[in-house]
Amino acid sequence: MDIVFLGIVIFLFLLAVFDLSVGVSNDAVNFLNSAIGSRAATFKVVITVAAVGVFVGASMSNGMMDIARHGIFRPEHFTFYDVICIFMAVMVTDIILLDVFNTLGMPTSTTVSMVFELLGAAFAISLLKMAGDSCDLTLGDLLNTEKAISVILGIFLSVAVAFVFGMVVQWLSRAIFTFNYRSRLKWKIGIFGGIASTAIIYFLLIKGIKELAFMTPELKAWIDGNTPLIIGACFVFFTVLMQILHMLRVNVFKVVVLMGTFSLAMAFAGNDLVNFIGVPLSGLSAYNDYIANGTGDPGAFMMNSLNGSANTPVYFLLGAGVVMVVSLATSKKARKVVETSVNLTRQDVGDEMFGSSKLSRNLVRWTIGFVSWLKEYIPQGVRQWIGRRFNTSEVIMENGAAFDLVRGSVNLVLAGALIAAGTSLKLPLSTTYVTFMVAMGTSLADRAWGRESAVFRITGVISVIGGWFITAGVAFIAAGIIVTLMHFGGTPVMVIAAIAALVLLIRSNIVAKRKKADSADDVLFQTMLKTDDSTRVWGLLKEYLARQQSEFLNFAKDSYDKVATGFIGDEAKTLNRLEKSLMKEKDVLKSARRKETLCLRKASPDVAIEKSAWFHLSNNCCMAILYNLRRINEMCLEHVNNNFPLLPAKFVENLTPLRERVDAIFDESVELIEHPDVNRTTALRKECDRVKDHISELSRSTYDHLREGDTRSLTVMYVYLNLLNETQELVSNMRKLLRASMKLNLPPRMR
Repeated sequence: MDIVFLGIVIFLFLLAVFDLSVGVSNDAVNFLNSAIGSRAATFKVVITVAAVGVFVGASMSNGMMDIARHGIFRPEHFTFYDVICIFMAVMVTDIILLDVFNTLGMPTSTTVSMVFELLGAAFAISLLKMAGDSCDLTLGDLLNTEKAISVILGIFLSVAVAFVFGMVVQWLSRAIFTFNYRSRLKWKIGIFGGIASTAIIYFLLIKGIKELAFMTPELKAWIDGNTPLIIGACFVFFTVLMQILHMLRVNVFKVVVLMGTFSLAMAFAGNDLVNFIGVPLSGLSAYNDYIANGTGDPGAFMMNSLNGSANTPVYFLLGAGVVMVVSLATSKKARKVVETSVNLTRQDVGDEMFGSSKLSRNLVRWTIGFVSWLKEYIPQGVRQWIGRRFNTSEVIMENGAAFDLVRGSVNLVLAGALIAAGTSLKLPLSTTYVTFMVAMGTSLADRAWGRESAVFRITGVISVIGGWFITAGVAFIAAGIIVTLMHFGGTPVMVIAAIAALVLLIRSNIVAKRKKADSADDVLFQTMLKTDDSTRVWGLLKEYLARQQSEFLNFAKDSYDKVATGFIGDEAKTLNRLEKSLMKEKDVLKSARRKETLCLRKASPDVAIEKSAWFHLSNNCCMAILYNLRRINEMCLEHVNNNFPLLPAKFVENLTPLRERVDAIFDESVELIEHPDVNRTTALRKECDRVKDHISELSRSTYDHLREGDTRSLTVMYVYLNLLNETQELVSNMRKLLRASMKLNLPPRMR
């Protein structure tokens, strides 16, 4: 039996390696988004700086792992078997939960996930113990609820405090530097660099270095007693240094961003990410204590030893640091999570990852009304001064950046300062929430949330915040269920759960690899957004339109065949699946239209004006074709679901050649959109007219059949007639689309 428990402990360490990798992917957004978003340096340089910070923070940490030992539950009341079940459930739940969030590209809190998994598992075991006849302990005796409560408070404090401070500080910074900051540096940059660097040093002292292993009590006491002196000396030194660097034509903002990236990466590794090895190390400590002092009964040996502080061997910390660095450098999921945060804060309008929601629309409408009301009470001169300071047309950004270096510096400095201040004041601020919400606040102050993007950005922020709350709830419930199954099922259930976790992880990574991080269309779209050559945009946009419309027409042809097959063959499952597919395609078309409209604005004004009518017509035709398919499928699905009569064979025979002609139109339309030909397009449009006439003949013959008094097939005839009418309208929309495509491909008139 002891060998089995040793195997479980070893497996906990194996899962910890995966967990460290997943955790780095999740938390990378916290210390990478500002540097990557502002393009303070190349991606390799940013990753290198962050990797050094991660390794230093992890390898010198004193092991912030006591939360797994006695931070959530009282180990003296739990047996060795109880503790092993809890730790196993936590690791299995945590790795699956974080991997799901990372795959979706949603930032979440590693601290919250672990705390609530420990709380959920310990809560479930506590209930089982209290249900026993021999236990007279209460829930308060078994659990340490203060930690969980502090995390919950930290959610609200972090979100509100970070967002408000980010908005206010960025507004003041922008009012000082403006978007054309290079012409207004002079002596200001030295003071700004001194304040920023001092804040970063203070952050390292309070949140980073102060808790590392080499810090003796005497050194900590000296830092506490001389903090004002250290801060003052740092301010004077860095102010002079930054002013000298500016005189030497060094971009001080880039220096500040890289310093902030290093400090945040170091603090996260030393205080947050290292928590992932806390559970397996606590499991190893419990196992060693059981082997040395246990009586051979894992269900009777109590875990009093876990009340002591963790004493983590250096080689474990070094190993954790190596895993983190490798994961940071190679993880594609980390880049996806960073992309979510950067897109929500980008200065210009781009590809919005989130849709629109009623709540976000109401918030935007209320804010617009409030701002309009406020303007009435602000003097005209003040409004003009603010307008000059916040003239976004003067923004200076590095090539390909999402926002400028001023905002990137404020993001990192303010996040570090708030985390340090919260730590020194014993406030339970979450580092994940602080860094994310500071970035949201600064982007709002920078007028990055314009009327065309605010709804989507707010929806994204609400989605991310909602994900944080979901993390806590899902972690608590899932860990509680898994630990209950393990408690009653014993080691077989633990083994099954471990295998299931590994299978899900492997499957998730295989699926992620199959999805190309950047499709050809996405690369083309990003190229159009980044190019400053308006004459080049139109050629790229035509290529992009051709790809999107070809993909849609292939989808439409496949959908038309499925709805006809499902109706004729009475296949409810086919029609149900098609209904979902058509609903999803609506979102795809809306997203494509938004991207194409953004790119059309970057084309030369003469070309954009000349082609805009045909551009919008082609988009409208695609949406109209989709609606035709949805209306056909809606009636067919209702008919088939109600088990109404089948379509008579006579009409099935009439429908078959019509389907073949419609399919041929789809196929040739795709070819003409990809390879335009005016003569062939004209011929195909005439074929569309002939097909429409043929459908009219079929409709008349169907009406004649109904007039003959065949009331038995009346219900199915109405569905059949709807199919014919919508098909006729679909072909008409195809004809219009072909004309719009032909006009779009004609050379623009030269002026």
